[in-house]
Amino acid sequence: GDMQLDPHYDDVVVEINRFLGARIAWLAEQGVDRSRVIVDPGLGFGKTLSHNLDILRKVQSFKQHGCPVLIGHSRKSFLGELLDLEVAERDPATAVVSALLASRGVDIVRVHDVQASRQAVQLVTSFG
Repeated sequence: GDMQLDPHYDDVVVEINRFLGARIAWLAEQGVDRSRVIVDPGLGFGKTLSHNLDILRKVQSFKQHGCPVLIGHSRKSFLGELLDLEVAERDPATAVVSALLASRGVDIVRVHDVQASRQAVQLVTSFG
């Protein structure tokens, strides 16, 4: 209930990667094969606009764990903050971010408007 009140990280990407690495190690100790793990840095949850942008800029760093990377960015508040958009107006921005993420190696995007993001991703990936 209060995770958005005053989120603080010295380096959000380093700290999330450290946390993810520890959780993956724990899962391995429990017998869970790494091939069954997907990493999600938790865009938006307990993070400021600056944190979210840093995660997006450095999203490739989450590939270090050898697991597929998932980003759930659809209609998130950071899009509204950046572009002064209401939730219902954020699908085009979501599609642009989906294409950017695909171009940076993200494996899975969680979106509401699948068709728009699919088209954006196909367009960007067709350029090589």
